[in-house]
Amino acid sequence: MRNYLIKSPWWLKALYPNLTWNIPTKDKVVYLTFDDGPTPEITEWVMDRLAQHQALGTFFLIGKNVAENPEIYQQLKDVGHSTGNHTYNHFNGWRYTTQDYLDNVKACEDIFPSRLFRPPYGRIKRKQAKALKKDYNIIMWDILSGDFDTSIDGERCYKNVVKHVQPGSIIVFHDSVKAWPRLQVALPKTLEYLKEKGFRMEAL
Repeated sequence: MRNYLIKSPWWLKALYPNLTWNIPTKDKVVYLTFDDGPTPEITEWVMDRLAQHQALGTFFLIGKNVAENPEIYQQLKDVGHSTGNHTYNHFNGWRYTTQDYLDNVKACEDIFPSRLFRPPYGRIKRKQAKALKKDYNIIMWDILSGDFDTSIDGERCYKNVVKHVQPGSIIVFHDSVKAWPRLQVALPKTLEYLKEKGFRMEAL
């Protein structure tokens, strides 16, 4: 499946300088993010693992999933995690007009408020990004774990993260059914590694 970049290259960040790819810092802090939830059982499992390591995360939620699982959304908020808009229907921005895309983002906003936004698949047109920047901090990433890739295993996802992590990294995992076989291996090992290396794990 591998048609994605684990580490976001400098030239991609230069093409979209107004998007947030990492948080410049010399402090040993990283930002774990989770896309596509809330997913019953899986999102709660992630919360439990984060709590074991005094870690906070940022969850980019699909509006439809929040509408179906409002109690999980409330749990995320209650324990101090950040939440972000991930469109209502997991829209690929390249496939939609700017207006249709913005409408879908607004539909998600109507379910729960957030000033953070992440485009599904990382695919967003310049015009869409420009319109959304007025209201949102658009969060991309520094490192993809690759847990959505069914052709690799959880050990590979873990190695993808620890090979590239540095202060201020924004790291992507997925609390989804598709990613679950790899997430349940990669996330605990990543948390152990980061804690051992003295990193704090904070919410955006």
